[in-house]
Amino acid sequence: MNLRHIEVFHAVYVNGSVSAAARMLNVSQPSVSKVLRHAESLLGFPLFDRTGGRLVPTEDAHTLFAEVSEIQERVYALREASRNLKRGAGTLLRVSALPSIALDALPVTVAQFMRKHKDTRFDLQTVHHADLLRKLYERETDVVVAYEVPQGAPLGRFWLGAGELVVLYREEDMPDAPSRIGLEELAGRPLVSLAGSGPVGTIFTNEAERLGVELNEVVSARTFHIATALVRLGVGMTVVDNLTARASLVPGLAMRPLKSRLTFDVNAMYLLERPPTALATDFLKALARTIDALSRPA
Repeated sequence: MNLRHIEVFHAVYVNGSVSAAARMLNVSQPSVSKVLRHAESLLGFPLFDRTGGRLVPTEDAHTLFAEVSEIQERVYALREASRNLKRGAGTLLRVSALPSIALDALPVTVAQFMRKHKDTRFDLQTVHHADLLRKLYERETDVVVAYEVPQGAPLGRFWLGAGELVVLYREEDMPDAPSRIGLEELAGRPLVSLAGSGPVGTIFTNEAERLGVELNEVVSARTFHIATALVRLGVGMTVVDNLTARASLVPGLAMRPLKSRLTFDVNAMYLLERPPTALATDFLKALARTIDALSRPA
């Protein structure tokens, strides 16, 4: 199937009839019918059953629609971007970020940036470390904001700042918490572990093993959002990055940095063959300022 086949199939599937699809595509009904028959001929199976004047998708059509809908969305996005360029409208910035960055730092920066660059549009996504290379290679995003740059990958990076691991806890569970908490003070206390969450979890696990501290891991969470929700509900305390902790603070919760001072870099990554535009670079500089401000002691 070519893009024209996909466009016609998508329109007929969504609208339920050739006439409605033709109106949507601003073409004649015979043209839609001809393209649809050609697509079915190429595929070797029918896409619709003709019932009572309507076209009812076959099971094969349902399966195919799940595959082509994403392609069609990208085609629409490309057309919109082309129209924007033609009429001189703003640039689209496609940015993916770890949930910890997307909780607060990313939306704050986008809101501030759009006030100065009113014609700029954004496509924002969350991403996990295991998926960042795929999103870049498959052109789903232009820039990924994460912590650890994958070794050996053809990526450029823009350093955005540094983060630090902190303990997020209920004040009633540790009313006399010191300004910095040693890992030994967590021993025996119920802990929501993020050991399998990526580089940040690995940093914490390695430090606990180095110090020989045995932790009471009552729950293992793969996402920071789940971990912070469990802390809020009294399941235990957790160790997360300072940006996640700060964005998750509500009355009754508190955060303290670790005595070990475990830090990590925050990087914007991009394919070497597709470096950030001048506008994207300005945005990344603004994001770096936001991260710096959010990382300062409250």
